[in-house]
Amino acid sequence: MSTSPRHVRTRWAAGLAGALLAAGLPVTAGSASAADDVTINLLDVNDFHGRIDTSTVKVAGTIEQLRAAGGEQNTLFLSAGDNVGASLFASSSQQDVPTVEVLDALDLAASAVGNHELDGGETDLTGRLEQVADYGHVAANVYRKGTTDPVLPEYELLEAGGKTVAFVAATTEETPTLVTPAGIADLEFGDPVEAVNRVVAELEASDTPPDVIVAAYHEGAGAGTPDGSTLEQEVAGGGAFADIVTKTDPEVDAIFTGHTHKQYAWDAPVPGTDRTRPVLQTGSYGEAVGQVQLTVDGDTDEVLSYTARNVARTTTDDAALISAYPRVAEVDGIVDEALAKAAVIGGEPVGEVTADVTTAHVDGKRDDRASESTLGNLVADSLRDSVAATPAGADLGVVNPGGLRNELLKAGSTGADADVNKDGVITYAEANAVLPFVNNLYSVSLPGSALREVLEQQWQTNADGSVPSRPYLQLGLSDNVTYTFDATRPAGERITHVSIDGEPLDPERTYKVATFSFLATGGDNFRAFTKGRFVDTGLVDRDAWIAYLRAESPVSPSFARRAIALEGLRDTYAAGSTITATLPKLDLTSLGSPANTEVTATLKQGSTTVAEGRFPVTAGAAQVSLPVPASAPAGTLSLTFTAAPSGTTVTVPVTVTAAPKPEATIKASAYSLGLLGYALPVRVSGDAGTATGTVTVTRDGRVVARTPLVRGYTLALLLGRFQPGEQLTVAYSGDRRYAPSQTSVVLPRKW
Repeated sequence: MSTSPRHVRTRWAAGLAGALLAAGLPVTAGSASAADDVTINLLDVNDFHGRIDTSTVKVAGTIEQLRAAGGEQNTLFLSAGDNVGASLFASSSQQDVPTVEVLDALDLAASAVGNHELDGGETDLTGRLEQVADYGHVAANVYRKGTTDPVLPEYELLEAGGKTVAFVAATTEETPTLVTPAGIADLEFGDPVEAVNRVVAELEASDTPPDVIVAAYHEGAGAGTPDGSTLEQEVAGGGAFADIVTKTDPEVDAIFTGHTHKQYAWDAPVPGTDRTRPVLQTGSYGEAVGQVQLTVDGDTDEVLSYTARNVARTTTDDAALISAYPRVAEVDGIVDEALAKAAVIGGEPVGEVTADVTTAHVDGKRDDRASESTLGNLVADSLRDSVAATPAGADLGVVNPGGLRNELLKAGSTGADADVNKDGVITYAEANAVLPFVNNLYSVSLPGSALREVLEQQWQTNADGSVPSRPYLQLGLSDNVTYTFDATRPAGERITHVSIDGEPLDPERTYKVATFSFLATGGDNFRAFTKGRFVDTGLVDRDAWIAYLRAESPVSPSFARRAIALEGLRDTYAAGSTITATLPKLDLTSLGSPANTEVTATLKQGSTTVAEGRFPVTAGAAQVSLPVPASAPAGTLSLTFTAAPSGTTVTVPVTVTAAPKPEATIKASAYSLGLLGYALPVRVSGDAGTATGTVTVTRDGRVVARTPLVRGYTLALLLGRFQPGEQLTVAYSGDRRYAPSQTSVVLPRKW
């Protein structure tokens, strides 16, 4: 809670004083009755994503409980965007109309435009969605292409507690990378903070400025910091969220955020003041409702204090909520009708699953988009097989993690469909919930060099080089693809080896990639896809996915990684040296994933094993130290890592060079031959056996004698003018056993 007052808005007081003076009446402290302070009750959701299911009544009940406690006339229900899109089957099968009807029933006053509101393109938002919704969609930073003309309403003026509340909103600037480009081809997305500040300045300069200003951004704290981090940590990370906190106009009283599915309620410093204001995000899917209460001075419109919190979804019994709150009763009717309609087709069994196939989980929650998952890989298999059966063809499948909006769980239903949706059964609705976007499937002909670049772009950058709120997105890959990466390397060099169908990626070869139209056209910042040529196969992801499940039933999760973190491995090792490497992230985090206990490293030449070792896995990481025998053959060998029990296997090439030869010991000592010169006996020996080769003697770089070794011995005669004290170099040529070496000899005095 903050009790730091904001700037004093004195418009009402100044206007009244002017009117009294103009009438010739005295202005005194008791000339007007002081108006009572009012507490404006702002309720908010973000990233609801069409959650029309058995929990929807409780979401509605939470809102109504908070509305009742705060006062009907003092409450505004708002949204920070993504109300629709990536929805559950009951909503998506009816084009999200049930979701909009639920929000209408709850008197949603206004909503920021989320990127998912544009899944169907501009015309779907401004046409179909606007016609269904009673609430307005607001985005100040969406412009007609090539202009600064706003396409959508920039703000809404609302009433609460007798005060005018301006709702100013903006969507993420990353929207062009998050939706199908064709649907927004005539739009541009500007800086959200600049747009909000521009609108706030215009409102403040108007003849009737609002009493309270609320900003809603469909943008939020980054995924790079774990939940539970501090505001200071998030701001220090920079990017869009830091700008929201530190640059939003001080006239804004409260900030709602979204998009990143995080949950926080922070007191953020207001730039240029000693005050704070609330910055809040509720997570996603209606798991919590955000509440900000602003206590506003009845006369001056000064915000005297505030409270901000996220309120967990109520546990009150549905029947009690329906009985107590008319809006909840209306929501219950909408949900029942939507579920009944969806059940007609949604309850049809389409396949079976032997165990849970899920997204990656972290901190007990699904949808960790920075980690590989059993579901992402299974969907990639389905894309490859589905598109391979078309004339366009496919060599591999690639899936973006944000496209996976639900999971295949083995547990059957305990509801009305329990007789059909039994343990292990996958229904049409469950399958559809995994891929709710209805993307077309494309086959993209992509050079191998560009495919490697696609994998590098998992470390995300926007087109301008900035890092988005999700700095890493892990692609799902079909089971004929494996690759190694080293995240400690510089950008552009992190992908260290790629294998497709057991063969190294050929940068010159063209590969056919089966993927969603969204990715094929450069979505999620995977711009390297646009270096290829795509063919629309005419397949829709949902239909192809369901057909795959029917054909492959029962499906099972594969716990073998297709992306293997491998650090510290060199390209070349000498025979007799040791291969050392770290595998820091072997375990998947999808439900049911086993903890690996052992890694086997095997070095082979063809089918012949040259070296092998087994190494323990602790907390998902393994340290490998594999000696290469001195007798190992030189050349390119294969190094395979196999983790158990997951079955993760990856093979990389390693160049082995011949072991370095030892140096032999040279023993040489000259003796005088009088006027004839010197004799120089030389013995070369070592542990590797008898030395062979040649001994060369030089003086000042000039050869004065050269003689072969016989049984490791030779005698060099130095005839002529040699003086005592001269230093000669004795060099041994080396042979198959010994490396070249040399020593020096000083000539003794003559006799």
